[in-house]
Amino acid sequence: MPPDVIRVLVGKPGLDGHDRGAKVIARALRDAGMEVIYTGIRQTPEMIAEAAFQEDVDVIGLSILSGAHMELFPKIFDALEERGMGVVVVAGGIIPEADRPTLEAMGVRAIFGPGATTSEVAEFIRGAVM
Repeated sequence: MPPDVIRVLVGKPGLDGHDRGAKVIARALRDAGMEVIYTGIRQTPEMIAEAAFQEDVDVIGLSILSGAHMELFPKIFDALEERGMGVVVVAGGIIPEADRPTLEAMGVRAIFGPGATTSEVAEFIRGAVM
């Protein structure tokens, strides 16, 4: 694998079982030339951080529709910090506008809601990593 290939982990934290959007994003990022690891549904913050660490990813994309982002995302960042990981973290799904400033202050670099295009997501990731 060439060293300039961006490695992205797509994770679904919590009990949210709806993963169509995550799969669409994973496919679009692969089509854009990135290597994508999709962890599947119902992942704990520890599972996501450990998979990101083991896979040595550049980016973590968190897909959440359950409304539990304010509880789960801090735990993910804590688990990443424990592993010394300074990766780009982006989020997608249903995230209220009122929560965005807190998530951005926490370290979420971009939040993509309904209506965001897959090319917009890929372009942001490429710009954030390269």
